[in-house]
Amino acid sequence: MPPKRIKRYSGRHALVDGIPYQLPVSSSDSPALMAGFSCDWEKANALLPGNEIHAMKLPNGRAALLITVINYLHTSIGRYIEYSIAIACTHGSKPAPRLLNALLLGHYGTGQYILDLPVSSEISVKGGKGIWGMPKHQANLDFNETPETVSSQYEKDGQFAFRIEIEKPRSPSIRLKVGATNYCRFRNMLMASYIYFESKAGINLFGKARGKLFIGDHPNVAQLREIQINPDPFFTTFMPKTNGILDDHFQCWFMTYDSLPSVMPEGLESVYPLGYGEDWLAPPSITDYHKYRI
Repeated sequence: MPPKRIKRYSGRHALVDGIPYQLPVSSSDSPALMAGFSCDWEKANALLPGNEIHAMKLPNGRAALLITVINYLHTSIGRYIEYSIAIACTHGSKPAPRLLNALLLGHYGTGQYILDLPVSSEISVKGGKGIWGMPKHQANLDFNETPETVSSQYEKDGQFAFRIEIEKPRSPSIRLKVGATNYCRFRNMLMASYIYFESKAGINLFGKARGKLFIGDHPNVAQLREIQINPDPFFTTFMPKTNGILDDHFQCWFMTYDSLPSVMPEGLESVYPLGYGEDWLAPPSITDYHKYRI
C-alpha cells in the first residue's frame, strides 16, 4: 500500500507545470469498471515497444488485454473520465515464467503497459502526460450505469474507437486494497508510475463474467482487432466508490531496440502548448457500434 513518505506529506501542497496539487495526489468516491480478455501472446507482445517490456503469460499461455475505466468524481484537477486500454506485462530482460509472474509481482515488475489512455479534460492530459509520461489525450467519453450493466464508449475526431459493456456483479462485497504499476512510453523512454486504491468491489470470474467488447477502425485501437481476443472476459469488476492515490514518485529508463528507430515517438512538444481546461468534449454519439463487436 502507499509508502510511509506519502502519509508524511499528506496535506502539503505542490505546484508542478503550473498545476496545483494538494498532496497526496488522490481521488475519492469514483466508480470504476475493469475487465480482462485473453488474447494471442505473440501478437500482444508485438505491440509492446523496446526490449524491456513483455506481455505477461496467463496459465494457458495467452496474454491479457485489460480495460479499466474510471469516472473520477473528486480529484486535484476536477472531474474527468479515464479510459485505460492495456496489456498485462512484466519488466525485465526476458519474459517471466507463467504463474510466477502473478505470484512474484515485485521480482518480475508485473504491471500493465498502457497502449491508449483517452481522458475527458485537457488538464488531465497536461498533468498525466507531462509529469508521469502517460499517453493521455482528450477524447469523447462516457460512463453509464444501469441496475444491470456498466458501459463506457470512446470516440475520437468523430470516429468510433472502443466500447466496453459488462454485466454488473450482484454485490460489491469484496474489499480490495491493492497497488499497481503502470508502464508507458514517452519521449522514447519507458515510464513506470504507481497507483494504490481501495474499494468494495463486485467481481465475476470466468463463466460468470459477462461482457461485450467493440473495437473500431480508429488508428489508436485498430491493431487490437488483430490480436485474436477471446470475446468472453475471464474477469469483470465493478467498484462503485474507489479511493485512489497516485504516487508522486515514478521511474524511467531508456528504451532499447535492436536497431536505431527511424521515427521519434511523442515527446514534450505534445505537452507544452496545453492549457488547464477542465471542460469535457461532447459525449459519444455513435450508435452503429454493434458492427465492431469482437
